[in-house]
Amino acid sequence: MSICLDQTTTGATAAPTIAPGPPKRLRTLVEVARWRAERQPVDPAFTFLVDGEQQQERMTYAGLDSSARRIAAELQARGATGERVLLVFDPGLNYIAAVFGCLYAGAVAVPVYPPDPFRAQRTLPRLQAIVKDAQAKLVLSSREILQWACGPLKNLCGVESLAVEDIPPTRQQDWRRIAVDPNRLALLQYTSGSTGTPRGVMLTHANLMCHSLAAHQRLDVPGAVAVGWVPPYHDMGLIGCILLPLHSGRHAVLMSPLAFVQRPARWLWAISQYRATTSASPNFGYDLCVRKVQPAECEGLDLSSWQIAINGAEPVRADTMQRFAEAFAPYGFRREAFYPAFGMAEATLLVTGGTAGRTPRTPAFSSRLLAEDRVKEVDPADADARRLVGCGRPLDGAEVLIVEPVSRRPLPPDRVG
Repeated sequence: MSICLDQTTTGATAAPTIAPGPPKRLRTLVEVARWRAERQPVDPAFTFLVDGEQQQERMTYAGLDSSARRIAAELQARGATGERVLLVFDPGLNYIAAVFGCLYAGAVAVPVYPPDPFRAQRTLPRLQAIVKDAQAKLVLSSREILQWACGPLKNLCGVESLAVEDIPPTRQQDWRRIAVDPNRLALLQYTSGSTGTPRGVMLTHANLMCHSLAAHQRLDVPGAVAVGWVPPYHDMGLIGCILLPLHSGRHAVLMSPLAFVQRPARWLWAISQYRATTSASPNFGYDLCVRKVQPAECEGLDLSSWQIAINGAEPVRADTMQRFAEAFAPYGFRREAFYPAFGMAEATLLVTGGTAGRTPRTPAFSSRLLAEDRVKEVDPADADARRLVGCGRPLDGAEVLIVEPVSRRPLPPDRVG
């Protein structure tokens, strides 16, 4: 294997042995990852469900540190320190190791969706736009992706490519620790590009640490294990499901988005089997479970450990939460676990969020007045009523203003902006 991991086929893994929360003296995620590798080397950091169910690849904190140093040493040897490195991987542990390899090397990680060989005319132009904008020095990927995409990638990027499997294990001995300024650029987080050309958001080491600490304080629950299926290339997937669990010292169990879409019950069963306390999804993921998961798939399912069910990344719908809570209440899901949130790549991830353990507010407003950019709460039984979901309050230290779109002047509480 190209990364340090253990392979198993059944069963969950023990929870971390050390209480989460790194010392305040640590200023970057590199320092946090090194600190955890020293203090909890055999604790599970990440488990990837290859088939979305039982086939696993597992990475400890020591394994992550070893893989990151190996990749970082090769990047340093190729002059990538301070340069942008395009990460083109399928979801999995190689991708996670590559992200931290860039951070260890002092390079700027640029994670992107891998091009789809069956939709090359659509996915390669998106990659080309990112490469041009990011000005990448090197493409780091897997042999499999480079084998079919080497020609297009070379033509698109005009830069050197490297397969992570071709870096020898002994390379980690050559890693040179470098002093990283927290204000130095750590990664370029590109937006999805669903409504236009992808835009890169510049995130520093300080951005990542500040947000991780604030989110940890808001979302931390005892014995937390996180499960995730969302794409790991930007905000919810990368920050929420990979970087935040490492900062908090939590075990993260991950699967690919394709595994979830093919069989949504896989997500719920992962939460059940690993006794996960936290998981996140866009609204459509909860809706898909209600529509696709059959009662026969739920025999023995236990969602009672699920304390924080984050719903964000797209409009949060009250009816979706209600239907999900009703459908899975027989299996231990509690409505108060829902945690509506609003986030954006430009804010690293989370902007506002609810209160863990408190049933979300879903007040009703006049649809007619909302169309006129005015806000008036009405009786939910009113024919004109439209239920909206409250996405909580800003993270500590942050302020959110509702402004008029053109003038950007703050609006009073009864206006839409």
